[in-house]
Amino acid sequence: MTQQLAARPLRFYGEGISYLKRLESKGSLIVVEGPDGSGRSSQIDLITTHLEAAGHAVITTGLKRSELIGAGILEAKHKLPLGKKTLALFYAADFADQLEHKIIPALHAGYVVLADRYIYTLMARSTVRGIGRAWSHDLFGFAVKPDLVFYLDVPPEELFHRVFQKYGSLDYYESGADIGLSDDLYESFVLYQRGIAKEFRLMEAKYGIIRVDGGRPIPEVNVDLQQRIDGYLKTRR
Repeated sequence: MTQQLAARPLRFYGEGISYLKRLESKGSLIVVEGPDGSGRSSQIDLITTHLEAAGHAVITTGLKRSELIGAGILEAKHKLPLGKKTLALFYAADFADQLEHKIIPALHAGYVVLADRYIYTLMARSTVRGIGRAWSHDLFGFAVKPDLVFYLDVPPEELFHRVFQKYGSLDYYESGADIGLSDDLYESFVLYQRGIAKEFRLMEAKYGIIRVDGGRPIPEVNVDLQQRIDGYLKTRR
């Protein structure tokens, strides 16, 4: 039997999407943030399995998954370095399309929406690339406020080894190579990831981000996350 959660109005950070403002959310939006190599996707998979077994209807979302523009972002990034604002607007369009056509309809229908990253990564990336925080944060004034936001915190040096072990190389943008932090790719990666982590620390209080030690084994991190999520969902019934 599908778990039913109490309905309530959608909450937006700013003006929101005008024609959707009157919709109610019968579901919950739960975000798992963290850099590449932090174990985000593994946690999303484990949480999905657990919640479905408990009777919740679950749908997942993430960056670059818009049918409208997701493939275009990948193609553009592979062809040439993108300007910092061009990159930010590409991702904002991807997010807006998913928000309007996937996330909000799912919340209205009563799903638990699990987001493998959300607007916070996009804002942090833009700020580290030199775009003003106010511009980056105002850009996402149409976003729905999540119910829970977790950030899997892993030291950059550990991330480097995890990413290199998994992929055998480092992503050009995730290493900050496009902004010239260092000629040494390892140093550039560490500096960039430290900058991202700093932005998340600055956003914690404003956006209610819950920092979680992602350096622990996957099962241990999952128990931590799942207990917090289960506790929250009980209060929504």
